[in-house]
Amino acid sequence: MTRWADTPGAATGDAYDARFRALADAGHHVHGEADLVASYGPRRVLDAGCGTGRVAIELARRGSEVLGVDVDPRMLDTARANAPTLRWVLGDLATGLASEGPLSGELGALRFDVVVAAGNVLIFVAPGTEAAVVATCAGALAPGGRFVTGFQLRPGGYGLGGPEGLDAHARAAGLVLEDRWGTWERAPYTGGDYAVSVFRAG
Repeated sequence: MTRWADTPGAATGDAYDARFRALADAGHHVHGEADLVASYGPRRVLDAGCGTGRVAIELARRGSEVLGVDVDPRMLDTARANAPTLRWVLGDLATGLASEGPLSGELGALRFDVVVAAGNVLIFVAPGTEAAVVATCAGALAPGGRFVTGFQLRPGGYGLGGPEGLDAHARAAGLVLEDRWGTWERAPYTGGDYAVSVFRAG
């Protein structure tokens, strides 16, 4: 069970999607994650913990080949309704990429220029699986590819006191820290309550 599933009042599926639609309708820019990922010019992107597909759909619109993976079938139902031509796969990042259908074997051979885990994905995975999730994301990268993730640093989350735990898990998975910012718009990271980290595969 993920922390997200255990969070009281956590929205999923259409209700989760509606939050971002309301923000966009109000004039807010909701594609900071896609802006950062797209700046690397990736041909192929894995949206790890894709939710309803907001980031993946925007990256596909900008020309990347995108695959979305999420553990919540309700999130994926909305993603498929929003973008039926993209590939959406039910999967647990803690145990590998795919748990359904004929893509299971194919996913093991795919390599991505960027794996992005946006939307606080890493603080909502099941407790104790963080290292396994980072290893899964690292294993999906092409040589020289990037793992990009951002999340709140808060009590009970992954980054209590800072992102050092993430850094240790990334090193163990063969990744090297390339950049860290305080926002997806590349504001400097000064030890605040949010961190966006970019790791590079060898």
